[in-house]
Amino acid sequence: MATLKDIENMLKDLTKTELRKLLKKVDKELLGQPSDIKALLTAKRYANNHCHCTLCGSLNVKKDGHRKDKYNTQKYYCNDCKHYFTITTNSIVSGTRKDLTTWQKYINCMINGFTVRQSADECGIHKNTAFRWRHKILDALTNMMNEVELDGIVEADETYFKQSFKGNHKKSKTFVMPRKRHSRGGKSKKRGLSKDKVCVPCAVNKDGLSVGKPATLGKPTVSTMHKVFDGRITSSAILCTDGEKAYQKFSKDNKIELVQISGGKGKKGSYHIQHINNYHSRLKDFIKKFNGVSTKYLGNYIVWHNFVNFAHDSRENKEEIMLNYAINYPMTETNVMIPNRPATP
Repeated sequence: MATLKDIENMLKDLTKTELRKLLKKVDKELLGQPSDIKALLTAKRYANNHCHCTLCGSLNVKKDGHRKDKYNTQKYYCNDCKHYFTITTNSIVSGTRKDLTTWQKYINCMINGFTVRQSADECGIHKNTAFRWRHKILDALTNMMNEVELDGIVEADETYFKQSFKGNHKKSKTFVMPRKRHSRGGKSKKRGLSKDKVCVPCAVNKDGLSVGKPATLGKPTVSTMHKVFDGRITSSAILCTDGEKAYQKFSKDNKIELVQISGGKGKKGSYHIQHINNYHSRLKDFIKKFNGVSTKYLGNYIVWHNFVNFAHDSRENKEEIMLNYAINYPMTETNVMIPNRPATP
């Protein structure tokens, strides 16, 4: 019987094409065929044999035969909303022809922060498919990250991104360019915090938890802070910010202790905003490598950064969390709807 060392030596003689074929066979042996996606969904969606409608959530459902496909897919019927559905209905993998192995590889690409083209090459899928998968997964991740609450010492500040309408709008029936076209990569023609800048309020704590999303254009207001931070910072937290006045009213409304650090001063006793400044620097670096992110997708990229680069979990745990949550997430947005999101916050 060949030893592991013998196999390693034999691998050196294989071409890249042969290696890819071998890896595909190994993946299938370890992780199974496309039906494994359904097995995973069944385990997650129908735990304890409680089958519920994937459209309305009702438990008043019954089995209704099988589809005439090669997987003999089980059909269900909801007695309440009168809809037929399968285990994959309203899931991220609905309509997919790719097996669980490919999805796991794609999740690994996202943990590594790969670009769309890198992910497509790695997983053997079209770049358009890679793009759609990215935002389906990030939509699921956004839903999970919306449950994050920050406590302890919380640092908050805003960062700004140039407003971007990047993308192909020729097929859009609703989008109207609100200004003259800019050359990509150029600087904003307006100085300071103009309406050309997207304001992204962010907050972090020392446990590796973070909150942030595009909220408005230009300078933030009290309503901007409420929009982003209401329900996300506990009343027992100590909020550390710069001198922005909007935080004063926000913290008073939410009964949160506020420590403000004047401009130019790095610390106020043991309090500072160095963690949030570092967070902003890492976020900018992460966004920069994608050569411009359209404003309508910016929120998803911030969530991606928060989960992959800032959270304290191990890479292995992050992969498992991302896969399980994305697979189980009730997806309601179709592929056509993804590029038709609002262009500004």
